Amino acid sequence: MKKLLTISAAALLATPALAASGPFFSLHNTNFVVLIAFLVFIGIILWAKAPAKITGLLDSRAIKIKGELDEARALRDEAKAVLATFEAKQKEVEAQSARIVASAKQEAQAAATQAKADLQASIARRIDAAEEQISAAETAAIRQVRQQAVTVAIAAATEVLAKQATAEGIASSIDAAIDQVAAKLH
Repeated sequence: MKKLLTISAAALLATPALAASGPFFSLHNTNFVVLIAFLVFIGIILWAKAPAKITGLLDSRAIKIKGELDEARALRDEAKAVLATFEAKQKEVEAQSARIVASAKQEAQAAATQAKADLQASIARRIDAAEEQISAAETAAIRQVRQQAVTVAIAAATEVLAKQATAEGIASSIDAAIDQVAAKLH
């Protein structure tokens, strides 16, 4: 560590002014010429008011950067507000879609229940109509069988009576039938 301090102290002492030979205030001394050129350069810079201009440029740049930062903050805040609005709208839309889906499910369930009830009522009506048609067909069949039986019985009775009938028997049967009708009418 001591060695490092000694080297750094030696480096500080070895300046260009100490390395030059001859008198310092001579134009043959390069260090003096460089010093004069440097002072003239600094003088020109100060005469041209470069520090004020540089300070003004830096100040205007700082103001511009500050304005851009303020604008960026405002845009960020506005973006956050818009994002919050969109998130709220998204939640609202999700809730609304959930309500619509639930409502649609309820309506579908009610429609299915109603359709089932309508189908059962339709089936019951068709069964009743079929039973009525069967009953009507049975009644018609019974009537037709009776009519056929009556027709067959009349034909058989006519045939039997025709075989057994004599003129006297027919006349007495007609008289008996007239007496019977007369008795029922009075």
